Amino acid sequence: MNQVPEPRFTPRFDPPLRDSSDEPARSPAHRPTHRPTLRDVGELVRAPAALSVVGDSLAGLAAARAGSPTALRGRHALLPVASACLYLGGMALNDYADRHLDAVERPERPIPSGRVTPRGALTVGTALTAAGVAAAGIAGGRRALAVAVPLVACVWTYDLVAKDHPTGPFVMAACRGLDVLLGATPGRMRSALPAAAGLAAHTLGLTVLSRGEVHGTTTRVAGGVAVGTLAGAAAAAATAPAAGFAAPGRRTAVRWTTVAAAGAYAAACLPAQVRAAVTPTAGNARTATRSGIQAMVPLQAAWAARSGGLGTTALLAGVAAVGYGLRLLGRARGKAGVSIT
Repeated sequence: MNQVPEPRFTPRFDPPLRDSSDEPARSPAHRPTHRPTLRDVGELVRAPAALSVVGDSLAGLAAARAGSPTALRGRHALLPVASACLYLGGMALNDYADRHLDAVERPERPIPSGRVTPRGALTVGTALTAAGVAAAGIAGGRRALAVAVPLVACVWTYDLVAKDHPTGPFVMAACRGLDVLLGATPGRMRSALPAAAGLAAHTLGLTVLSRGEVHGTTTRVAGGVAVGTLAGAAAAAATAPAAGFAAPGRRTAVRWTTVAAAGAYAAACLPAQVRAAVTPTAGNARTATRSGIQAMVPLQAAWAARSGGLGTTALLAGVAAVGYGLRLLGRARGKAGVSIT
């Protein structure tokens, strides 16, 4: 395939705030005529896509507790809440920053369609960001804030500066990696570094691939991402450390659960990536990007299982089942699925 023009960059932890100066002139048909409904706001923040992010902090917590059990307290349940708030806030900011471009490419979205005002989207994004930082502080105190604040900086940097810049995929990958470490703050954060690196690497490839959602990708890009998926699955499936798993039965359960979750991860996104490599159209790039987002949950489960967090792995399997059910419901209602970019 010939070299394609530089496509628009749009995936996600995901987040922006590029040219926020003058609002484009709106026709009367696009002026908001009512207050946004809960459904409008849910579409703005891509609410169902938050299921792909709560597992970051859960996988981080499981890794931080491996071999050195950390007492779980009720407030630690706010760590996934913090992750979800930061993610949803980033999605609202993304649409705020992309409102001019979306008016041309995706006029059905909440802002260009007039269902949500730009100021309303900015307010939602800011409020959710503040809620995420507050939840992190309550859950983990100064240690959690020391991770949450750089995470917010990465989200807003992506929104303001990096989205269309070559550094964008790396900033987005940093968002995911920091989100995993946020979950690890109650325990040994160093133990969560492999999980953070695994989720960050997947996000890096996903973000690069998502740049072809409008104009198409290339065989080299999609093929490289597919190879990265295989490498990521192999890394997650590596035998868990023996320390902390003295019972042979426990070691066997951890090993095979990890392999199963890693296999589910590869099965969730690799076929679409291969199709995009063979036929690098915009449609195939969008499908591969969507599959990559959905594959986040089994990847998180694989890293949680590798750390011995079988309970966390079971919980994430439930999250994956809920996500699958929501997608089936969307198809039954005639919707292709919630856009995550």
